[in-house]
Amino acid sequence: MAPSQRYSSLSLSLSSLSSLITHLKTGLFIRKCLVLLAFVGSSSGALLSYGSLEYDAAMQWDHVVDLNEDFRLHWTIINQDITFELQVRTLGYVGFGFSKDGKIAGADMAVGWVEGGHTFFQDRYVDLKGSPEPHIDPSQDYILIKGYENSTHTLLRFRRKLDTCDHDHDMIINNNTMRVMFMYNDEDPPRGLVTPGPLPNPEEAWRTHKSVLLLQKSPLYLPHYEPSARVLELRNQEVELPYGDDSLLWCKLFKLDKLDKKHHIVKYEPIFDSSWSYHYLQQITLYECPTIGSEIEKLSRDVGHMCMGASSLPLGCNAIIASWTRGSEGFVFPSEVGYPIESQHVKYFLMETHYSNLQATFEPYQMRRMTDSSGLKIVFTQDLRPHDAGVLSIGMDPNWRHIIPPGQKRVVSLGQCLEDCTGAAFPSQGINIFAVMMRSHQIGKEIKLRQIRQTEELFPIAYDNNVDANYQDFRRLAHPVRSLPGDRLVAECIYDSSSRKAITLGGLTMKEETCTVLTLYYPRQKRLTTCHSLPSLPTVLHSLGIEQLATNSNPVVISSPPQLAGMTLETRLLSYDWENQFGKFQEATLHGTFKPICSGAHNEVVPISEHFLGYNKNITKTYKEPRRCKPKRLFVTETIPQLELPVLRDTESNHIGEGSVRSSRSSFIETLALSGSESSSSRHRLAFFGLHVISMLSLVPLWLAS
Repeated sequence: MAPSQRYSSLSLSLSSLSSLITHLKTGLFIRKCLVLLAFVGSSSGALLSYGSLEYDAAMQWDHVVDLNEDFRLHWTIINQDITFELQVRTLGYVGFGFSKDGKIAGADMAVGWVEGGHTFFQDRYVDLKGSPEPHIDPSQDYILIKGYENSTHTLLRFRRKLDTCDHDHDMIINNNTMRVMFMYNDEDPPRGLVTPGPLPNPEEAWRTHKSVLLLQKSPLYLPHYEPSARVLELRNQEVELPYGDDSLLWCKLFKLDKLDKKHHIVKYEPIFDSSWSYHYLQQITLYECPTIGSEIEKLSRDVGHMCMGASSLPLGCNAIIASWTRGSEGFVFPSEVGYPIESQHVKYFLMETHYSNLQATFEPYQMRRMTDSSGLKIVFTQDLRPHDAGVLSIGMDPNWRHIIPPGQKRVVSLGQCLEDCTGAAFPSQGINIFAVMMRSHQIGKEIKLRQIRQTEELFPIAYDNNVDANYQDFRRLAHPVRSLPGDRLVAECIYDSSSRKAITLGGLTMKEETCTVLTLYYPRQKRLTTCHSLPSLPTVLHSLGIEQLATNSNPVVISSPPQLAGMTLETRLLSYDWENQFGKFQEATLHGTFKPICSGAHNEVVPISEHFLGYNKNITKTYKEPRRCKPKRLFVTETIPQLELPVLRDTESNHIGEGSVRSSRSSFIETLALSGSESSSSRHRLAFFGLHVISMLSLVPLWLAS
């Protein structure tokens, strides 16, 4: 039957159907129509599923980020599939993918372009030599959904599995910090219809990578049900920025306006004072200060001063309210949780700002004195959420006993929150951890928050094996994790010190190192806000081959063994044979005793930890990572049915391209995805679906009249 005849039959069937509506009872008619629609929907099977779920052109994107001024990225995740959309200001080719360390070598890429009304799309990879030309991947695991261009922009929409099981050339997309790689050029590759061909000027097409948490789900807008939201801006006042690569910690006190009843903080975000602020700001942390009196009142009217962290001030400011680190856009609390503030209980806030310039190329701008007045914007409301949130810091205390030897590919440090501390502080029902921020400085590579219950190690609360010092954000967990009284929580940090010639010690500056995991949880408790540890002094001495120190010596001098007698502790640290003795050092620090440091909101020490040494747990049961991938076939031969989608409309919320869009059909080709033709299986399926609907509707009048 010709298309015109089919459409004519469809029109007649619909006409007959409408004439029956006037004399059929409404209830029976509606019920039968629902049955009919359900039958037609089930008969069409995957076709309607593709149209309504996966290939809907008007998709609701969960995330959007501008990788630069010309490249916008949208993405959304459904089950184990992730769908991307690239909107790029170019009429040439576009590349997008991932890299382990932000370098081109080993990058997992998808490359596409639109030419002559056809979209060309390929799964590619960069070899380990770092050649700028991405090679065609033998396993094509990126599936094109849509591609078109207008007068200024190219748009590509495609999907892939979070884990494609192609571990030779594809990176797994998980909750690690993902280094997003992207490239684009003004020219299309030649001979696109025949062979892959080289990409024009690939060296110039690559752009600087950007770190992103792809699985993060934390919108940075306030929901509409916050009519009573108020904004509080806390800013520094013209802090003189440090010179070169020096660090500066600046503390400023603020007095909270009178709040007659409890409010909830629902969001916070950074305030950048100037264009150079971003180069210097590394971290901003806001603390509660329960202290009252004339001295703290005077300090709250001051412009602030240099400090060695909040703990260095005798103000008892130990409960973290908010924490921002470089690369983050802020944090929005989930709808059921808010951080409580009330001026009757806490009148003062302390803002600790860490300034450090790690970009030497920015140094020429320091010819003149530069100051900064950045800070935090706090959004709070009197419409209370069901739960009060708290912040618990877990990890290594910033101290010289945290030693990281030089020249090592893998150095492990453990910051332990003892079961004695959680048992004394956590409520009987436990706490629910819903977000974490994992922190290290410049040489941190992996961070894990482990949970041990009695002698069983549970699945990690959080894990990132691709840490980026310039992007350490709060990440919301897929589901809150319950931690019970008596659980041991361990922050495990792994460092790569192979580029360093001297030891690195624990501390607050960027030249030093840290191992900290901040956890957001509910319900809030105040007995435990800091749960850290440090290797005990006997453990540190044993790890360095030292038996005893001389008493009352300044500087500290070694008294035994005899071959080290008279040597200062500092000299021993600097001259130790780390290359040959590292194994003994690591064994001693991981299995030796440690000093727990557990304190509450007022900086008071949890009594049980004051005169106590901790030991490693004897774990008898560990978790096993589930196997998700089956052996892959050597060749991809399955053809994905393609559907013609309506052209996306330009909207202010999600599109940077202009109008006058010229649509092209999507194409996914066996193995190399090089043809621009429409899939014949798609056309046949659409034709079958049309005939099926027409034949069903021709029976409707007889059935409905019965």
